[in-house]
Amino acid sequence: MDRSAGYSNTQIALHWVTVFLVALQYLLHEGVAVAFDEGLETGQMALTVPAVGHMAGGLVILALAIWRLLLRQERPEPPPPEGEPAWAAWLAPVAHRLFYALLIALPVTGGLAWGTASETLSDMHEALRAALLALIVAHVGAVILHQAVWKTGLLTRMTRPGG
Repeated sequence: MDRSAGYSNTQIALHWVTVFLVALQYLLHEGVAVAFDEGLETGQMALTVPAVGHMAGGLVILALAIWRLLLRQERPEPPPPEGEPAWAAWLAPVAHRLFYALLIALPVTGGLAWGTASETLSDMHEALRAALLALIVAHVGAVILHQAVWKTGLLTRMTRPGG
């Protein structure tokens, strides 16, 4: 388990596919929210095109998150870049663990909310959705900080495979 090797082609591809699918989930969220609310009103959760698409996207994201976690067993994250402050080096793995937790918890809570027509689980799903969005904003901000202020070249880790 060489931490100096950087990310593999597979890890990089999985990262960007996950980014795309998560963005799509946010963009297409309204359709599944409407279907869920209508299902609560009528007492029958209808499998509309937006609902099926959203659920399928969630299942793919769940599978990708698990795959990424398994890959990290073989090839852990590289060490912090030179020039990164100690607090940022400490915070990065915490943020990554939160990403995995959210990318797993969101499809689970969403599927359970739909399957049980539970407003409580739906509310939990929405809270996790907001937490993921906040984490994404912080993550993008950290990348900008690395690139523009600390000039660590961090972005190249997710654009070019290492060792």
